[in-house]
Amino acid sequence: MSGFSYTVKEDDKGLTVSELLRRNFHFSSRLLTKIKKQDLAKLNGSPVRGWMIPVAGDQLTVTLPAETSDFPPEDIPINVIFEDDSLLVINKQPGFVVHPTKGKPCHTIANGLMKKILDEGACYKIRFANRLDMNTSGLLIVAKNGFVQDQIIHQMKAGITEKKYLAVVDGIIQRDQGTVRAPIGRPDPNEVERWILPADKGGFDSVTHYKVLQRYSAGYTLVEVSLETGRTHQIRVHMAYIGHPVTGDHLYNNGDPFLYRKLHGDFRRVEGDGEKSTSPFIERQALHAYHLSFIHPITGQKLILKAPLPDDMETLINTICLICP
Repeated sequence: MSGFSYTVKEDDKGLTVSELLRRNFHFSSRLLTKIKKQDLAKLNGSPVRGWMIPVAGDQLTVTLPAETSDFPPEDIPINVIFEDDSLLVINKQPGFVVHPTKGKPCHTIANGLMKKILDEGACYKIRFANRLDMNTSGLLIVAKNGFVQDQIIHQMKAGITEKKYLAVVDGIIQRDQGTVRAPIGRPDPNEVERWILPADKGGFDSVTHYKVLQRYSAGYTLVEVSLETGRTHQIRVHMAYIGHPVTGDHLYNNGDPFLYRKLHGDFRRVEGDGEKSTSPFIERQALHAYHLSFIHPITGQKLILKAPLPDDMETLINTICLICP
């Protein structure tokens, strides 16, 4: 949705257009500046200035600035779970980085989305409201304008958004449910790995809740995980920290990767050789973002979205069930 409208009420008497925009549309200062410079606000269909004072019954409308992305389009499958004029939620497949980086400038989800936009003749800038690791699958939110992105991020910070994951972890978790509260930081700024760090050394408060769904006698546990915070690698770090790394996780299978390298040498493959799973049954970490709920920034309705378990995790579970004694 690229347009917004508001009917001026008697209670708005004496308020200027600028005040009404700030009060009723919750636009960021940056977006309001763009709206003003591009004359995108109208009063009863005619151009308007911020100092003008409308009267009850006047119709104030705003069209958001047109924006586009310029990523090279690539034929990468995009599995749509929900889409309307302002919002897109997809079920991301494993093996793809979400957004181009120095190390991975192409073959990303953004490149696949660019092809989808061009094929459909659409026009919007790709704005990710959440991120998933390359080898984590599941629900990914794409806002089609800055207002929607800002509102969803605000909901996440306020704890309104609910995010749940399914993970197969190594070992049998004895407790039916639990909470991990341990600050996460980046011990080495030149390395991607995170680990538990006290606040005075750069760690940030991090809270992860888990619930056991199934125990497998072959030595694995299926858990549902929910997040209060959203640190990079949070689930992977916290589950490894309590002795139950996510199955197949190449970075955290041995717990603290920095301590492990100090004691045993660098376990990682050489640069450019890819990431190698630590499990014989799945080629990536068995982690899937399967549930999202949040308030739609435009309609105000609560969205509850789910993504089915991917084939490789289904296969993993079926395999470990077969080898159970």
